[in-house]
Amino acid sequence: MSQATQTKTAEIKCINKLDRGNVHERITHVGGYATEQWKITQQQAIAYIESREWRFYVSRPRGDTVWVVVAVSRYGHKYLKTEADGDEPNNLLSLPECP
Repeated sequence: MSQATQTKTAEIKCINKLDRGNVHERITHVGGYATEQWKITQQQAIAYIESREWRFYVSRPRGDTVWVVVAVSRYGHKYLKTEADGDEPNNLLSLPECP
């Protein structure tokens, strides 16, 4: 008998990014804090989302939240983005830098 594991949820509150022109390769790490500070690579976050182990979200200035999803560039590279919400600037890229 297998037990279903419950998906955990975390708010992304900061990012680290490269100073590159390709928006799909800018973010290198995402992070936040709950009981303690955490930071993982974009690749780790993608793996957690795809395995349904974790779900991530970003809080918007209006107080609501938007889910972070995995997208694929036209070149086949996976990257993180928020669900389409019509807000500019991009919710993830506008977050502060992680320490």
